[in-house]
Amino acid sequence: MEQPTILVTGSSRGIGKATVELLQLRGARVLRHASKPYSSDIISADFSEPSAAQILWQEALARSDGRIDVLINNAGYFAANPVDSSDIEWLDGWEETLRINLTSAAQLCRFAVQHWQERGVSGRIVHIASRAGHRGDSPDHWHYAAAKGGMLAMHKTIARAYAADGIMSYAITPGFTDTAVNGDFLESRGGPVLLKDIPLGRVATPQEIAKIATFCALDAPESMTGATLDANGASYVR
Repeated sequence: MEQPTILVTGSSRGIGKATVELLQLRGARVLRHASKPYSSDIISADFSEPSAAQILWQEALARSDGRIDVLINNAGYFAANPVDSSDIEWLDGWEETLRINLTSAAQLCRFAVQHWQERGVSGRIVHIASRAGHRGDSPDHWHYAAAKGGMLAMHKTIARAYAADGIMSYAITPGFTDTAVNGDFLESRGGPVLLKDIPLGRVATPQEIAKIATFCALDAPESMTGATLDANGASYVR
């Protein structure tokens, strides 16, 4: 069986990098994306720019002989936006976070759906959302929670709208995930107090989330389309 061509956004580190590695072990052809030009095998596109998603999609098609079978929306941006910032600073922070975390993903989903419909083939979208899309986030992160909640609503809409066309949509909602390069994740998030809210007693690893993403991209049954898979150590159950 021919292996799929998969576009993974935000794949230079963390969950994205781990997902690429697992997909490649399965024999998939993976197109990698990052906001900066790390190497020639990574397509660079800065999602804070309105044209970036379209540029990425067109370049990905050019590198894959016009065929993409799976889109994994993993790119994300997490930065504080205090409510007592100036009006323009708060609005700028809101709009940048939504553009990177939601609008760019929506653009890529649209391109993917049109691509598959035009070719009359099936396709899959995997959305890396967040626990914040269910339970909200800190007072400094209204924008992040709103973006991830919007991603979940978009995912459900796509699943319901295009299942009959063979287009499947799956979402993953991680809690805290240790994506630190230097092993300082807990310290950067407030230290061990972070773990008090996680019954498992630790945060997730990128490899754990990557396993779920790989399953959704390659193995999940079609009847699971529209599902959202939680991975948060039981810190939020529903």
